[in-house]
Amino acid sequence: MGIYLLKLLFALLLCFPYKILGFNWPSHVKCSERERQALLNFKQSVVDDFGILSTWSNHENNTDCCTWKGIQCENETGHIHMLNLHGSQTRYLSGDNISIFSLLELQNMEYLDLSFNAFAGSQIPQHMGSFKSLRYLDLSYSSFCGVLSYELGNLSKLEYLDLKFNDLDGTIPPQLGKLTRLGYLNLRYNRIHGEVPYQLGNVSQLRYLDLSRTSLSGAIPLQVGKLTRLCYLDLSYNYDIHGEVPYQLGNLSQLRYLDLSLTSLSGAIPFQVGNLPILHTLKLHTVEYLDITNTKWLSSLSSLTTLDLSFMRILASSRQWTQMIKDLIPNLRELGLAGNSLSDDNVSYWFSSHSNFSTSLSILDLSCNMLTSSTIQLLFNYTRNLQELYLSQNNIVPSSPQFLNFPSLVILDLTYNNLTSLTFQVNFNISSKLQELYLANCNLTDNSFLVIFASSSSTKKSIHSLITLGLSENILKSSAIFYLISNITTNLQSLFLNENLLEGPIPAGFGKEMNFLEFLYLQSNKLQGEIPASLGNICTLYHLTLNSNNLSGELSAFIGNFSRCNRHAFQVLDLSYNRITGMLSNLSIFPSLRELYLSNNQLIGDIIESPLTNLTTLNALDLSDNSLSIRCNSTWVPHFQLSMLGLASCKLGPRFPSWLQTQKYLQFLDISDAGIDDFVPDWFWNKLQTIRKMNMSYNSLKGRIPNLPIKLPSGTYVIMNSNQLEGDVPVFLSQAYSLDLSQNKFSDLNAFLCRKSTTTNMITLDLSNNQIMGQVPDCWQHLSSLTFLDMSNNKLSGKIPQSMHTLVNLEVLVLRNNSLTGGLPLTLKNCTNLNVLDVSENFLFGPIPSWIGESLQKLKILSIRVNQFFGSVPVHLCYLRQIHLLDLSRNKLSEGIPTCLKNLTEMKKREIKTSEIVRGQKMTITGGTDGYIYDSNVLLMWKGQEYVYLNPEILLKSIDLSSNDLTGEIPKELGYLVGLVSLNLSRNKLDGEIPSEIGNLNLLEFLDLSRNHFSGKIPYTLSYIDRLAQLDLSNNYLSGRIPWGRQLQTFDASSFEGNLGLCGQQLNKTCPGDETIKKPETQEVHDEDDNSVFYEALYMSLGLGFFIGFWSLLGSILLWRPWRNSYLIFLNRATDYILVEIEVNIANGHWWFKG
Repeated sequence: MGIYLLKLLFALLLCFPYKILGFNWPSHVKCSERERQALLNFKQSVVDDFGILSTWSNHENNTDCCTWKGIQCENETGHIHMLNLHGSQTRYLSGDNISIFSLLELQNMEYLDLSFNAFAGSQIPQHMGSFKSLRYLDLSYSSFCGVLSYELGNLSKLEYLDLKFNDLDGTIPPQLGKLTRLGYLNLRYNRIHGEVPYQLGNVSQLRYLDLSRTSLSGAIPLQVGKLTRLCYLDLSYNYDIHGEVPYQLGNLSQLRYLDLSLTSLSGAIPFQVGNLPILHTLKLHTVEYLDITNTKWLSSLSSLTTLDLSFMRILASSRQWTQMIKDLIPNLRELGLAGNSLSDDNVSYWFSSHSNFSTSLSILDLSCNMLTSSTIQLLFNYTRNLQELYLSQNNIVPSSPQFLNFPSLVILDLTYNNLTSLTFQVNFNISSKLQELYLANCNLTDNSFLVIFASSSSTKKSIHSLITLGLSENILKSSAIFYLISNITTNLQSLFLNENLLEGPIPAGFGKEMNFLEFLYLQSNKLQGEIPASLGNICTLYHLTLNSNNLSGELSAFIGNFSRCNRHAFQVLDLSYNRITGMLSNLSIFPSLRELYLSNNQLIGDIIESPLTNLTTLNALDLSDNSLSIRCNSTWVPHFQLSMLGLASCKLGPRFPSWLQTQKYLQFLDISDAGIDDFVPDWFWNKLQTIRKMNMSYNSLKGRIPNLPIKLPSGTYVIMNSNQLEGDVPVFLSQAYSLDLSQNKFSDLNAFLCRKSTTTNMITLDLSNNQIMGQVPDCWQHLSSLTFLDMSNNKLSGKIPQSMHTLVNLEVLVLRNNSLTGGLPLTLKNCTNLNVLDVSENFLFGPIPSWIGESLQKLKILSIRVNQFFGSVPVHLCYLRQIHLLDLSRNKLSEGIPTCLKNLTEMKKREIKTSEIVRGQKMTITGGTDGYIYDSNVLLMWKGQEYVYLNPEILLKSIDLSSNDLTGEIPKELGYLVGLVSLNLSRNKLDGEIPSEIGNLNLLEFLDLSRNHFSGKIPYTLSYIDRLAQLDLSNNYLSGRIPWGRQLQTFDASSFEGNLGLCGQQLNKTCPGDETIKKPETQEVHDEDDNSVFYEALYMSLGLGFFIGFWSLLGSILLWRPWRNSYLIFLNRATDYILVEIEVNIANGHWWFKG
């Protein structure tokens, strides 16, 4: 609230004198023609969809611009001194090239407010310093871009400068230090980088300084201590601000608000900070490296009412801090202690004492701790004045009937707790003042919801005050939830039902009841059917998210329904990942649309310019993965400026889309698989100065990438795999955070690696499947942050360079299928974080180094197949307890198989899911801030064929020692590796018998022991391996009968051929002594003869029974007169009936034949 009061005060101080003077002059002088024309020129440069400038006209009855809306003039001179065109959420100006410069004629202007408009693409003019009279400048919330001009320092009279929530880049001009009258400076939420200029210490009148949520770095300048009038200082969310907290902050005796949260400040807090007598707000949220062991400085802050020490960790274990917080609580209004591993004992110590009772504490954040339900009862006894209570991510399973009986509560957050207790559900007594309730991820079911919100009369009564209800990430299934919500409250403004299991259609009547809804989140459910037309009746709705459901219907029908009362307010629409059909209709009826997501639907047809004509505020557009073709004219200039554009798998080509040149501020671009078969124009590469995530893969892009002197934004993803780009890899791409240039025709990377003098922050680098020749450059010291490196399938030669030892963060190293020589360098043992090491298909030689097992104990995949390694299999490999895939095949290894392989712990775990592993793209970039995901890959012999598997360590466990010169027997200890899916020992010189313990490997799908010297019988235990899909025991010296049963009977002769002593049905070869097997068959016939006495008795009994039964009935008819008469009567009637039926049928037959 303080920030807005201060802003209002500045405005009143500037405007009030003119209002007073306005009553003293009886006459009014019209504005000058020159200034009037300047205003009309400015009007021509903006888009006014809401008629804000409707009074600005050339009409003969409206020539006095002093009467125009937003204009105030000096009564004495008629000069314009105030221009106030601030917009709002529903009414604003827009335009991507507005002309502030045209206002330079207004040399007497002292007040300029263009805040809350949509000027994406427009820049603050470099000559802004020409407004010499300007005292108040507010351009906040208007999406201005470009850099801050140093000429702002020429505004010598400026007292108020607000540029927050824009897209400004560059550094803070040191010239701002010349603004000695400046009292308010706000640059919050921009992309400004560099250090805080020390010259700001010269702005002696500065009272308010907010530089939060930018990209500033470096130390806090000591000169800040000279700002003795400073009341408000916020440097939070600048992760790269480091160094110690300067003790000079203790000189800021007027400071009331200090926020240093989420910075990288370190060292102890100087005791001088305790010299801030009127400091009421202190926020040190997540300043991980700050030493706060000493608490004396805090005890002196007697005016403190707001304290945020969230995620500082030390609080729970420090007695000093535990006591300090207890002493502070009675005077605090707001306390944040989230993420400090607090227990019920900590809370009990702070809140159980009646002497510590607080009437002031109204906001309490204890989320992300280890609290249980007893804590809530303590809080209830301690204070009933809480207005905001945050308890998310604890261990709360409430059981008390008095739970949550806080009469003043306005905001309650219980997300990520297990609220399944029936006692809680029945006794959910919430405040009648409650406005925001968050119950996400609380395991709520349909029944839970019904009990909580529908059964309690007190709940029904109090819930009418709710304006925000968060029920996302629960187990709600029935679409009846919509009816329940509309029955208990119709005042909701925000409803979160996303990520549940909601099924069926959205009820048609839901939109008729929710008259105040602004935000509706229903994504990631199982909703079906068409989107009800009634949602278009919610005139306040401007944010609708329905993605990741199973919704259907025509897009045109949806647009028609939503083109009613809310079409001017509608701003965000997300229908992606549904089954929406039809063509892209005219979206220009939504003039305020900012974000449109329609990807992964069933849209068809061509897109021309007209549906997008009037979308001047559009900032994000994603039409990916539809059957759409973009047919825009090469000279098309869109009226919007996008920061996000997704057209993946749409038809853009074959020419490179030239209209992208008009999009100056793209941050996310995905035009992968778009059918582009063209050279990339030079102007496009300059776009990388703003783009943070770019995907142009799976096209046919040609040509070279020029080596331009451009700077990439931090955290940039560049994905251009599967094209036809060629030449050198340019140096500027080394600034990327993640770079995928695989499957192209690049031939050289020396400049890319070796011309960089400073360390980069690159995390993933994929250069596989190119034509890179020559030795691997020895310049890896600049890439120490690298975690993923794939240079497989190139033409690299020479030795693996020594400088790779600097890649200490490397997790994946793939150098497969090159012409590398020499041994594995000893320096690689420094790469202790390696999970995947694949140097297969080269010309490497020498013994397998023992340091692999000693130093690389995180390895999950080790593949050195198809090289010339010799010597024994080192026992040190048995230290690789996390190994999933061990491939030493096709080398020159000798001696025996180590028995210590039984120590490979991961191979003992039965975690197999399936062998049907999906093979696909090697690197996948996901959304998020700085998150990255790579998919490791490895070439593996599987069922006789070579495959490149994606993340094989996730799904299969394999040992391949084939095609070597190994001798000796198979260690029976291999039977301990019960998680094995594939075992290949073929083409060696192994001998002895196949151990029966192999039968313990009942997850095996592939077993190859062919072309060895094994002898003896095939162990019957092999038939116990039910999953075995491929078996090869051929070309050995095995003998005896092949076991018959289960899986073994499914294999044909090829699995056993070349073993002269084997016999059995699989080989269609009888075994010695098979003739004697017929004797039991003779015995079986003899047994049947012994049973003939039984069958003879049975047949005689049946015959005797039939004889007696037949003559008993016939004898009775013949000898007993009544039965005989009845029988004869029945026989006569039956005969008559049969004769009559025959005659009738004959007659009918004659009639049909004649007719």
